[in-house]
Amino acid sequence: MTEAVVSLQEIEPGIVQLTMQDRINKNTFSEELVTGLMQSFEFIQANSSYKVVILTGYDSYFASGGTKDGLLAINEGKASFSDLNLYSLALDCKIPVISAMQGHGIGGGFVMGLFADFVILSRESVYTTNFMKYGFTPGMGATYIVPKKLGFSLAEELLLNAANYRGAELEKRGIPFTVLPRAAVMDYALELARQIAEKPRLSLIILKEHLVAPLRKELSKIVEEELAMHEKTFHQAEVRERIVALFGK
Repeated sequence: MTEAVVSLQEIEPGIVQLTMQDRINKNTFSEELVTGLMQSFEFIQANSSYKVVILTGYDSYFASGGTKDGLLAINEGKASFSDLNLYSLALDCKIPVISAMQGHGIGGGFVMGLFADFVILSRESVYTTNFMKYGFTPGMGATYIVPKKLGFSLAEELLLNAANYRGAELEKRGIPFTVLPRAAVMDYALELARQIAEKPRLSLIILKEHLVAPLRKELSKIVEEELAMHEKTFHQAEVRERIVALFGK
């Protein structure tokens, strides 16, 4: 029997763990991974007993962003990142979400994790908003959530430079997240989830709604602006060349 690329399991009462494990595609946004995530969050939204979600990856991968085919489809005008609202699944989830980024968070994969209510990084892993490495401006709400979560100066550096940063380096730069050895990330996430799950579910839902309401309201405008930038930057011939070169032929 093949292993599902997204596994959903209630590991303790009220605590659901959502594990991305598309080993063939190294947790890029394959059709199977995207479908699995969206169906899983729909299931979570419909469940009246869950109180908190732990979103994580496998081994040394958290989430690796767009696939080669997906990026080329946008380059050719056949798709856009907003076709599926993957990036804000955690933000839109009514119960708190913990991003246990035990592995690499690349491009849209890192951005998706930042939309969670709690973020945990690993010291060994690479985190990058590498959109500009391909020559196109950032999408998936990156120009909004990265400055919101990391602060403007560091976010501007990450978004413009598109370089790779280890969790240990980001920790030294003063990011407001817990950064741990990879082997300790899930234990910490579970303990945090237990603390959250002690609270009444209704109170958790109401408080999260209040706290993230401004983000949900402002995000749609930012996404429109990112799409407008994509119209100017994504369809360049150089972008296609970079996608092909960076992914390999």
